[in-house]
Amino acid sequence: MADYTEKEAKAGVQTKLPKLETWPNQYAGYLITTRYPEYSSVCPLTGLPDCGTITIQYKPKKACIELKSLKMYLLAYRNLGIFYENAVNKMLGDIVEAVKPEWCVVKGEFTPRGGLSTTIFARWPERKRRGGRS
Repeated sequence: MADYTEKEAKAGVQTKLPKLETWPNQYAGYLITTRYPEYSSVCPLTGLPDCGTITIQYKPKKACIELKSLKMYLLAYRNLGIFYENAVNKMLGDIVEAVKPEWCVVKGEFTPRGGLSTTIFARWPERKRRGGRS
């Protein structure tokens, strides 16, 4: 098995992707859930495809994500070499930056490879554990 380096670990994290457009929210106190069952990217070490379902849930404040721009953003991962964990966390950061929601969760459920399936959750703001620790 090949050794992973910082190069693979950071692959794709700083890549500029299509801009997430927004539109002005008209209501308060509701949730938006968007599910994308056709996510794909490539492993930065092997170049093999990674596939899965991305679920984005957020509580909007002043803005909502425009869905065509979200689709173009998610399609841009198709040829990007990036680990699952980095992809989900990058999505969360980009969504929070664009929409500035009350909260947001991004969940990636990735198809099995070698008998292992992986689910990644990223949340903003991060919940604090009891005792004030994160």
